[in-house]
Amino acid sequence: MTTPVTAAMLYDLVACPHRVTMDLFGDPGERDHPNPFVDLLWKRGTLYEQEVMEGLDIPFLDLTPYAGDEKERRTLEAMHRGKPLIYGGRIQADGLLGDPDLLRREDDGYSAGDIKSGAGEEGPEDLSKPKKHYAVQLALYTDILERKGISAGRRGFIWDINGEEVIYDFTEPYGKRNPRTLWQDYQDCLAEAQAIVARRSETLAAYSGVCKLCHWYNACLAQLTAADDLTLIPELGRSKRDAMIGHVATIRDLAAADPAHFLAGSRTIFPGIGPPTLEKLHARAGLIAAGESASPYLRERVSLPAADLELFFDIEVDPLRDVCYLHGFVERRGGDNETERFVAFFAEEPTAEAERKAFADAWNYMQNSRPCIIYYYSKYERTIYRKLREKYPDICSEEDLEELFDPARAVDLYFDVVLKATEWPTRDYSIKTLAKYLGFAWRDTHPSGAASIEWFHRWIETGDSAVRQRILDYNEDDCRATRVLRDALPGLSFMTGTSL
Repeated sequence: MTTPVTAAMLYDLVACPHRVTMDLFGDPGERDHPNPFVDLLWKRGTLYEQEVMEGLDIPFLDLTPYAGDEKERRTLEAMHRGKPLIYGGRIQADGLLGDPDLLRREDDGYSAGDIKSGAGEEGPEDLSKPKKHYAVQLALYTDILERKGISAGRRGFIWDINGEEVIYDFTEPYGKRNPRTLWQDYQDCLAEAQAIVARRSETLAAYSGVCKLCHWYNACLAQLTAADDLTLIPELGRSKRDAMIGHVATIRDLAAADPAHFLAGSRTIFPGIGPPTLEKLHARAGLIAAGESASPYLRERVSLPAADLELFFDIEVDPLRDVCYLHGFVERRGGDNETERFVAFFAEEPTAEAERKAFADAWNYMQNSRPCIIYYYSKYERTIYRKLREKYPDICSEEDLEELFDPARAVDLYFDVVLKATEWPTRDYSIKTLAKYLGFAWRDTHPSGAASIEWFHRWIETGDSAVRQRILDYNEDDCRATRVLRDALPGLSFMTGTSL
């Protein structure tokens, strides 16, 4: 019997087609132990779904007690009887299998929906757009309903964490200049999934930011390392690798190649990769291929601002509760590490009141510390602070916040220095990777932002002071790692690149 294509399969495929292959055909013995944060995501999603349905003030048919063929039979019977709202149903047609959270009668048919413990759209409010991984799930349900002749139209809906209903119209073009629709995205994903299921398509692992939470992480990393795969080069993802692989198969191949051989006039022969990008990737391949003899270097001169007081800044956020629960700082005076001390502002509860207090205390601390230079790693801190300012406008003005993050006073070491001006012999440029390369060690055996969120959940449930201290220690180490990187940057050698 052929394995059906499911909504969960399409959700995974959007992030990584190879995840689908491994789930279907991989050796179960190679799977990593369940990730506590991923388990937390599932539990929180299930709890939120239950809360939504328990708080619903309209009648619905609950089919969650049933499973398999019986659930499918009862779902079809309920739709044929015209039940207004069906919860926990199951539908299937032509090798497609779906378990939509909701089936709602609209006009003479049904529309499918899911309950999500996340926002229904992504991006800033004025430019928000549907999430592709949600869209392909809803589209699969809609496709099944169409094939069974009971669809209300090519649309679905999400009930999201904000209590909003977000409509997904699969016929709506992306924009005036882009006539593509979500339905076309779905059809492409479906065709790819069907090819994987039928083993007509062989996928390749690819290293990316989503890998570390996947249960195939170590198995795929071993494959990638053995293959000397191009995606182990920073910023060379799946699409670039697939464009290059017919000419350059490995990191060592790219390092040994003359980039000029891949030029066609003012362009390269690789779609989506211009000459400057190719030059950068070639240099990174050379560093990685050189192994232990390689050293990081500067592509551009770097001038870091000077101040007697430096603050190394890092925050922790629980996206499941939409709360920033920790603002951490390592402060240093006169460039002397012996003067370092850790200052933290912790939200003791996942409430607006506790979040506001932690934000206000952190804000006042930074204001009282001026003049100083603030160092942070990536735009995340600034983005979250803008969001906090909107939630608690009495704490600071928009002008005050933008002044705080003025590059003359606050330095984003990731975007403004590491990406812009340096090269490293590492597979990514995360603060964990670079600080460890420089010899720094976290006290925790499994440090990560995702782990911190899971620990915060445990702290809220148990009030265990040891768990709270683990969160603080992890955040302090992140701050110190930022300091380690900042101190290493002026000592890097300067190398000018060659122009293609």
